[in-house]
Amino acid sequence: MGIQCIALDLDRTTLNGEGKLSQENREAIQDAIRHGIEVVVASGRALCSLPKEILEIPGIRYAITSNGAAVYEIHSGKCLCQYKMTENSVKQIMELTEALPVAYEAFIDGTAYGQEAYIQDPVRFGATQKAISYIQTTRRPVKDMKAFIFDHRQVLDSMDIVTPSQELKEKLWITLEKNVEDVYITSSIRQLLEISYKKSGKHMGAAFLLEYLGMNRENLAAFGDGDNDAELLRYAKLGFAVENGTEACKHAADELVPSHDADGVARGIERILQKGKEI
Repeated sequence: MGIQCIALDLDRTTLNGEGKLSQENREAIQDAIRHGIEVVVASGRALCSLPKEILEIPGIRYAITSNGAAVYEIHSGKCLCQYKMTENSVKQIMELTEALPVAYEAFIDGTAYGQEAYIQDPVRFGATQKAISYIQTTRRPVKDMKAFIFDHRQVLDSMDIVTPSQELKEKLWITLEKNVEDVYITSSIRQLLEISYKKSGKHMGAAFLLEYLGMNRENLAAFGDGDNDAELLRYAKLGFAVENGTEACKHAADELVPSHDADGVARGIERILQKGKEI
């Protein structure tokens, strides 16, 4: 049956360094859709923060969001699959991080909330200059984020911990994995620990969506750049890592393509189509 579905990570994979979709990547995606391939989003982003230029491409119907915590039919907004964090795991996370110099983000039913101080000055918390606009336009600011998370502990799709240093991030990751139950922990960028229910992960979202569409993993190709894409690339029949990807992502991939600034997604889609769908 060959490749019938392509799962695309967005940031630093399908989108370039400016967070934009290049014309070449757009045309390649449209070409895949014309060939009958189901192109789906597979992102750490919440539904509300998916970029308009992706959502407006006719034929992109589904999105795996929040690192697999929720899968949506895009244009209807219908949630097809969703995992909520357990109340106890949220309590444990907050207790273990309460005294640390971190900020928080929380995601509820496709909407992203962020600590007000972090949104006002993301760079102070480790974000890059290029990320400022994205953070400030996609997060709803909350002054007391700890109280907000506690009050919504029963309904969280996922949460992020924003860490000021790589050393703290690595130590905290180990601490949370050892001491918190029922969680899936991953990371897409240097300052974030991204936490959701244990059954999450882009690969799990892809598995659900493939079954929903009457396909299996032999029909899936996937593109990514981050540690949070590695499991998805291993799960797919054909996994592509962009050249700017992390070592974990590249190691999980079957093939490397040029970077996000050199239309790597377009090059990979061309390979799929040139081989017919029999890969």
